[in-house]
Amino acid sequence: MFNKIDMEKYERKEHYEYYKKIIKTKLNMSYNFDITSLIKTVNENNLRFYPVFIYIIMRAVNDVKEMRMAIDSEGNLGYYSFCSPSYTIFHNDDKTFSDIWTEYNEDFKTFYQEAVNDMEKYKNIKGVKAKAGRPDNFTPLSCVPWISFSSCSYNSFEESHMLFPVIVFGKYFSEGEKTYIPFTVYISHCVADGYHISLFINKIQEICQNFSDYAKI
Repeated sequence: MFNKIDMEKYERKEHYEYYKKIIKTKLNMSYNFDITSLIKTVNENNLRFYPVFIYIIMRAVNDVKEMRMAIDSEGNLGYYSFCSPSYTIFHNDDKTFSDIWTEYNEDFKTFYQEAVNDMEKYKNIKGVKAKAGRPDNFTPLSCVPWISFSSCSYNSFEESHMLFPVIVFGKYFSEGEKTYIPFTVYISHCVADGYHISLFINKIQEICQNFSDYAKI
């Protein structure tokens, strides 16, 4: 599952070393996705939006190699063949959250049902990590459904070797006849540039616009 990169052939070798050793930069990029047609499809098929949007994000993650980069236990740079989502669920009684994960499946119906099952199974399990056994090939994502933010930033006072993107999306909102959802991605500059983030964002928008085709519903 982990594909080691030959650094002598890696097209971004110089960029990787520059942003890993000299300027240790992280990138934040925010975007409002047009989900007008997606919301219609979700409602017409009596689906839950949260697992649907998680599927869309992960479909895009697994389409863009730079979103699946990692460093293995021996310090080698590489990328996973696929990543699964590690996502948050909210406990309304005490206003805390927990992380759970669901194995990724390109087949929407399979993934959707397994994600819904996990959400139901762990909805009353408290603590930061509610579901054990999370694999190394994960993508962390979360939803902040109470606010339609215009940007979101992260900061850490300790150096991290995690290269995966951290993804957050918020409360969707309407402008005229369109519905949008705020979205932000945070990733290490040593493995991704604006070009790669744009590929990722554009892929998500494409899937939102053509969700029925991707989900085969």
